[in-house]
Amino acid sequence: MTRRIPIFSTIVVIAAVLTMIGLGIWQLGRKTEKEALIAQYQAALQDDTVVPWPAPSNYERELFRRTTIDCLAVRGTDPISGKSATGRSGWVHIARCSHAGGGEADVTMGWSRSPESPQWSGGPVTGRIASYGDTIRLVAETPQAGLEPLAKPDPGDLPNNHLAYAGQWFFFALTALVIYVLALRRRGR
Repeated sequence: MTRRIPIFSTIVVIAAVLTMIGLGIWQLGRKTEKEALIAQYQAALQDDTVVPWPAPSNYERELFRRTTIDCLAVRGTDPISGKSATGRSGWVHIARCSHAGGGEADVTMGWSRSPESPQWSGGPVTGRIASYGDTIRLVAETPQAGLEPLAKPDPGDLPNNHLAYAGQWFFFALTALVIYVLALRRRGR
């Protein structure tokens, strides 16, 4: 006598496998989108046209574009770990500036070996708009406050691991199928 295949469990497993395959396909689409975004940002790096400092709603569209702001007042400075233009590890100094547009902007002033923040009273700064995690900053082309040049922002540093995520989802789908088939075989004994 043959055992019946459990209908409810089979539906759940098939739904889970199809969901995982769908997520893998979605990640492949995200990979293509991210590649296009990185290409757009690479093109922005080649364009020396100066754009106005963007409103928060336009940050993503303006990333890696060249801009100028006039730092009217420095509200504070913070050192974070970072690289110089020559690739040395040290400290990147960031100033929170009030600017003529009525808001605040983080300006990476330059690089040093010391975490001690330099004195800087502000002024006009030209650089590239770059993203660091959830923060948007102006990366100064010319170091301020006697600091050394920073590593230039590079769109190639943006993570594009969607192919790996797609592979994981496909692997999870295959694993779920194999486990279910093995469970059915064991049940049948």
